[in-house]
Amino acid sequence: MEEADRILVVDDDAEIRELLVQYLCKQGLQASAVADGRQMRAHLESHPVDLVVLDLMLPGTDGLALCRELRASARPVPVVMLTARGDEADRILGLEMGADDYLAKPFAPRELLARIRAVLRRARMLPPNMQVREPARMLAFGDWQLDTTGRHLNDASGTQVALSGAEYRLLRVFLDHPQRILTREQLLNLTQGREADIFDRSIDLLVSRLRQRLAEDAREPRYIKTVRNEGYVFSQAVRAAP
Repeated sequence: MEEADRILVVDDDAEIRELLVQYLCKQGLQASAVADGRQMRAHLESHPVDLVVLDLMLPGTDGLALCRELRASARPVPVVMLTARGDEADRILGLEMGADDYLAKPFAPRELLARIRAVLRRARMLPPNMQVREPARMLAFGDWQLDTTGRHLNDASGTQVALSGAEYRLLRVFLDHPQRILTREQLLNLTQGREADIFDRSIDLLVSRLRQRLAEDAREPRYIKTVRNEGYVFSQAVRAAP
């Protein structure tokens, strides 16, 4: 029998913690809950989890800092971030800090469940011709090298360019599927584990920021090209670097 996915809810609202743990357990998941970052760290030391549901507004260390901490750990854990603030700027900030998805309060528990399952099955959903390559520490393309351990870019002179969590995940998707047209829906699913809606422009914003990191000319980009009415394509060959 397949083991249930392990979910940790981090929220300072006791009522929300109890509600979500009961609901997620009824849906076949192993759910636990803690109130803050200190309790989260203590829990993770002895109880590995498959995903963290993380509230943005927490006492002590806030959700953004905890999200960065989780993403920087030796074994990064997927994060679905919760917040009472639902504007696009907050959502983009959360995603840039490394969250895999974002849900504004108030929300229906079944919507959170759908987001959790989408994030957890993201890798399993990839068709055979889109499975990622064997991991390499350094990936080279054009004048750049991506350090997949430190999650930063090195230009031709060796200067390091730091990437946000969202920028890194987007670049990895492009490098894992070079010279292939990827739709916005595919990119959103592969980087954030969810479906796009008609008004969602987060991928376009991230592509624009990633082009800036790569010192691209937006009018004639060398690496990430726009395919009108289809999506984007990473036009350069990618190789493992020594």
